[in-house]
Amino acid sequence: MRKLRRKRVFLVLVLALLAVLFFKSEWMSRWMYPIHYKEDIRISADNYKLEPQLLAAVIRTETNYKPSKVSKKGAIGIMQIMPDTADWIVEKSGFNGVTRDNLAHRADVGIEMGAWYLQWLQKQFKGNHVAVIAAYNAGPGAVKRWISEGTWDGQMDTVSRIPYGETRHYVQRVNYYYNKYKNLYPEF
Repeated sequence: MRKLRRKRVFLVLVLALLAVLFFKSEWMSRWMYPIHYKEDIRISADNYKLEPQLLAAVIRTETNYKPSKVSKKGAIGIMQIMPDTADWIVEKSGFNGVTRDNLAHRADVGIEMGAWYLQWLQKQFKGNHVAVIAAYNAGPGAVKRWISEGTWDGQMDTVSRIPYGETRHYVQRVNYYYNKYKNLYPEF
């Protein structure tokens, strides 16, 4: 009886210690929510006047930092840019010597192109980063239509009104990681 009681007490203490480490440890949180390619993200964020945490949150949601990932729909690179959008970005931005192959295999190119596109979306949606996130996933035309028709107002507290389930979930995930990164990496 005493041995069983000691084991239970020991188990409770171990679980309590793990809970403290899990919920209160910055070390554990940074281990669970790392940011890879920090320097590339920082440079691109500075170049396009974006918060690096937002850029990192989009990357985490899109590919979890895997630069050569290709989606079922054909999006490529670390930030999952559709090939037609990539061609448009290259044309509009004036990137020289950038190819789809670069986008698919080089994180720095994918981050730079994705950052340029996010900046372009920021201008389209007057800095409303929630609408920007939605537009990154669903396209700016769809988001402008939702807002103009009153389907969705572009705010986080009404994200449940986004008509596309995938986009609704996407906005929630990016916003979750964005807030995590803001708390864990404020100096970023």
